[in-house]
Amino acid sequence: MISATVTSTPDSLRPASEVMKLERLGSMFASRLSFVRSLMRKMISERWQIVNTVFDLDSEGHGLAIYRITTPANCYHCVVFSRNLTPEQRTDRVIAEAWDVTFAMLEGEVEDTLLEQMEANVPLQEAGRQHPRVLVLSRANRSLRNFSQFVDALAAGRQPDPAWLTAVGYLYRTTAVYGNGKFGIADFARLERNPDFNRPFAAQMLAVYVLRQFSIEQLNHLARVQSPQHAVPLHSELERYLGIGNSTGLGMAPFLINHPQLIQQWVYSRERALAYVRKEPATEQTRTRLRALMARALKHLQQSQTEDGEQSLRNQETARSIAESIDWLDRTPAHPELYEELIQWARSHCSLEAQELVNTLLIELYPDLVDSLDDEFGCRETMDLQPDMKARQLKNLIEEKFDWALSYREDSAADNYWFWYRSVEKEEPRLGVRGSESGAEKELSLAIGPRISLCYTRLTQFLEHNPNAMVVEFLLHHPGQKECVRRIQTMGETPYGEIRANLWHKDMKPMHLLRTKLSFFGASRFDPKSDRWVRITLFQGAPLPRELVHPKRSLEQLDDWGFPLEPELDDNRKVYGDAQ
Repeated sequence: MISATVTSTPDSLRPASEVMKLERLGSMFASRLSFVRSLMRKMISERWQIVNTVFDLDSEGHGLAIYRITTPANCYHCVVFSRNLTPEQRTDRVIAEAWDVTFAMLEGEVEDTLLEQMEANVPLQEAGRQHPRVLVLSRANRSLRNFSQFVDALAAGRQPDPAWLTAVGYLYRTTAVYGNGKFGIADFARLERNPDFNRPFAAQMLAVYVLRQFSIEQLNHLARVQSPQHAVPLHSELERYLGIGNSTGLGMAPFLINHPQLIQQWVYSRERALAYVRKEPATEQTRTRLRALMARALKHLQQSQTEDGEQSLRNQETARSIAESIDWLDRTPAHPELYEELIQWARSHCSLEAQELVNTLLIELYPDLVDSLDDEFGCRETMDLQPDMKARQLKNLIEEKFDWALSYREDSAADNYWFWYRSVEKEEPRLGVRGSESGAEKELSLAIGPRISLCYTRLTQFLEHNPNAMVVEFLLHHPGQKECVRRIQTMGETPYGEIRANLWHKDMKPMHLLRTKLSFFGASRFDPKSDRWVRITLFQGAPLPRELVHPKRSLEQLDDWGFPLEPELDDNRKVYGDAQ
């Protein structure tokens, strides 16, 4: 773990006034620095072993499966419980009480007594008494149509239509993946010195990856049960194309606001990667590689499907912009300043999403230059108060570093349109319209911009009568401003921690907040189901567990799985590519 500081800043680092605008953050794509890509590289390079040690499922696919994960440093187990779920129990809402699958990943061995304890509690999720050796607790539901279609196809001796995965992307989708000490499981502090999981969300991502393997093996099992004589296993190309879905709502928003130092590290690392690449002289080889990446991303966008009209338009606009960028690249020979010219051209001609996609693909070109930055995604988070700072110095700090927050107007209806609160029923954040919806008495302090602006107003008034006062004197008069002052003093030293938006404003789009975090996770197939929750896919295109131990491709080839494309079939429903 490192402190959230800025060191060895490249000259071409983009300003926070550009990067931290909510709309741009909400236009980012998963990159090679995203958590799933970072984890997979580690698993590939260290040849982690993931082996099924128990697979006791009945003819309906219900029962127990246990996977042993062996790393150079440690041993873990992922325990999966598959249960019958009635139609009336099936929901992706947080308040659900039953799921198709519940699972947990833990340190060490699974003794009989521990397995009994887990069997009684893991299926209960939040309501259970979880063991402190558990690192990750999660649950998932089937994509019913896809699962049934896949089983029927394999049972009939043919491969499923890849278009089914292009449309949905997964057979299972998680509805929550808990870590970091929730519900009695191991705290993240326990993993700080663990070389396997000392990066943010690494343990959670591994649990999701193991669920992907379970979905494949359960699928093959059910096909064999249905037709022992004719069933065929899922082809490896379709196994790779299979991801794990996730349903995510406004519960992600508080994390982005409550962990500004961590967000600083995430964004700073990504921006440094881009800055390093911008300084590299392009060659004909890297230009050719960039064009190939652009073509793949374009086809991926064209294959992406969503029922959300606004997101469809965004995808279409991004695809048009990338097609134009490819045309620009075809007309522009390789020369040292090619990347910088492309970035500037995209800024003038492309949508925000296309601009950020170009940046993502540029980062992909130089793994040796940027991959080590994923070791800097974590930090120790501490908000330090400096009571002996001059109050006027604090005022200057706000004007210099937080000027974006001072546009808030307390008497503006548009500036105060939304309020954030925690729902008693669903126990997760919600948005309400101020003055017309209930819940304001349970309001969450997520709108940092207005809070800073109100603090500034009180500070300015205080300084009129106390021009030489210290911060401690201001806080004695306004004790309610302590946490805000602490945040201002701490985050004033870091450019990328604060999202530069008024989260109360009428035009604020919560979906941008969700996409910000999901892009760092490594999400693809961004599919909004409303303006407040979204379905995404993780690990689509990723290498399979057996390829980690017995690779037929190089590390570079195995790691090249961003923006996956639909596998092609011949007339006999065979998938082009390597066999099982």
